[in-house]
Amino acid sequence: MKAVAVVGNPKAASRTRDAAERLAEALGLDCEVLEVGSLGAGLLGWGDPGVAAAVERVRAADVVIAASPTFKGTYSGLLKVFLDQFPTATGLAGQVGLPLMLGAGPAHALAPELTLKPVLVELGAVCPAQGLYQLDSTYTTDDSLARWLERWGRTVLDLARARSPR
Repeated sequence: MKAVAVVGNPKAASRTRDAAERLAEALGLDCEVLEVGSLGAGLLGWGDPGVAAAVERVRAADVVIAASPTFKGTYSGLLKVFLDQFPTATGLAGQVGLPLMLGAGPAHALAPELTLKPVLVELGAVCPAQGLYQLDSTYTTDDSLARWLERWGRTVLDLARARSPR
């Protein structure tokens, strides 16, 4: 199965990217990474060929990991501007969406569920698992990914296989 990690961190090679790659690897997915910040000013308009190509790369995936740092209790504006390029209801139709967010403390632990997951569903993705929230200071050493995988890994993979046309 093919996955794309859409990383909405303005900083290249961020912890957000690393967390998304770790999630894909733990699920055993072949994952391409799309750093939204690399698309540049073309994100601010419609019809940019580079942005259109990035949208098509995401639409070709079986699993979409939408990854963002937590800014003011929600996902980044950079990620929002990219997701606005997808049509409502059909933009991610047939795909499994996984919201992933990193933050500085536990106060925003529901941000993936309350802010990012609804957008993925609005675009047509099926989000069969609780969003994954990890502390940016401990995500490489704590058991948050292992606990999430134990609870949701099989469900995510089974649904992705069932929905995959490949």
